[in-house]
Amino acid sequence: MSTETIPIILDTDIGSDIDDAVCLAYLLKQPRCELVGITTVSGRDPRQRAALADAVCRAGGRDDVPIHSGASCGIVDGKIVQPDVPQAAVLERFSHRRTDEFTSNTAVQFLQDAINSRPGEITLLAIGPFTNLGLLFALDPDVPRKLKQLVLMCGYFGNLSGHGHTSLEWNARCDPLATHIVYRSPILDHRSVGLDVTKRVTMPTPECINRFRKAGGPLSVVSAMTEVFERAQVVFHDPLAATLIFKPEICTWVEGRVEVELASPRCPGLTHFDRSIAERPHRVAWEVDAPAFFNEYFGIVES
Repeated sequence: MSTETIPIILDTDIGSDIDDAVCLAYLLKQPRCELVGITTVSGRDPRQRAALADAVCRAGGRDDVPIHSGASCGIVDGKIVQPDVPQAAVLERFSHRRTDEFTSNTAVQFLQDAINSRPGEITLLAIGPFTNLGLLFALDPDVPRKLKQLVLMCGYFGNLSGHGHTSLEWNARCDPLATHIVYRSPILDHRSVGLDVTKRVTMPTPECINRFRKAGGPLSVVSAMTEVFERAQVVFHDPLAATLIFKPEICTWVEGRVEVELASPRCPGLTHFDRSIAERPHRVAWEVDAPAFFNEYFGIVES
């Protein structure tokens, strides 16, 4: 069993769906994770998301994690696709830096400086819209080559046919041009965990709240956030992507090329996956061992 510590930067839209916070709690508890920093993206004020990330970190005993607020809207049209941060309602119950203590739009500069200072070392885990990454890779085209690994919760890859699909995934559709830039960038180890796989790791929301509350630590904030999460099931989209950094064998993987639909007015952000071509720069999660995932996730956060 590897004991190697892995430097990770998390790019997240924490505060909309609950799984971002569930993911962050895992990284804070994972002994092999060196959490280099957190960047937030999307919304009227991504500093609200930064404040939420800070609350989860502080509940986990960490007030030293750099947290930077990033882009609020898409690269091309300036549209704010998820303006509200509903889970920010719990902030008054927990210690955190105020929204106005964060400077706006420092995420891209932080990402650039951190990756350039540690070439070949950092894994970038992106679990929200990819605007920060698209801006970064366009600004500094050498940065993608300096990543050790890029792991995305993104796309829908149609693993029954092996040649595409008809479903849109939220992160990809929020900023299709940024998603396109990310998939066109030269990255040594480029991995995607799609909606067709993450939907297989679910748990009833009341069960999640109970387990999170009992675990405490960073999950004390997450349990409160889950209470305002109005869905019957928690889908562990982002936590699955995080666990695969440490245990890639939880999923099987296939190689191919991902293309992102830009031209269609009805389906911008649609991901097309081709396994048949010779050049296959992208690895896509194909099957998941759900019991192995839950053993890994709760084995870490409940320890």
